[in-house]
Amino acid sequence: MTSTSIVFYEKPGCATNRLQKQLLRSAGLQLEVRNVLSEPWTPERLRPFFGDRPVVEWFNRSAPAIKYGELDPTQLSASQALDLMLAHPILIRRPLISYGSQYMAGFDLVKLCTHLPANSELPETGSERESRSAGPQGSIGCLAAGSQ
Repeated sequence: MTSTSIVFYEKPGCATNRLQKQLLRSAGLQLEVRNVLSEPWTPERLRPFFGDRPVVEWFNRSAPAIKYGELDPTQLSASQALDLMLAHPILIRRPLISYGSQYMAGFDLVKLCTHLPANSELPETGSERESRSAGPQGSIGCLAAGSQ
């Protein structure tokens, strides 16, 4: 991984993840793209991506089990959530991004920009809201930038 390289865990074929990757590459960043669904996750490898966020924010709200009310993430402990995600990676909020010692779940441009090298500024894509947001879940995919 180079100094401007990001490991980007995506769901292959996801249009929103494709847009996120284009934005990062347009800033000159190198991406190491991996499949979030087939990655050999362990609780120890997956947990850092969620930081101090509440367990409910660890989940992909568009996953069928959540979307159709079969699973209520508000009722789960961190351990239960990780166990479910290891068994069913479609539940994981994406993309997962790691950069050096930084980890995040969801595409948060504000947070990402604070950890990028100074020469890797992300391009403006219109209004401030548009530059941070696109897609049905908020921030070019998953969680509205700045809403932590």
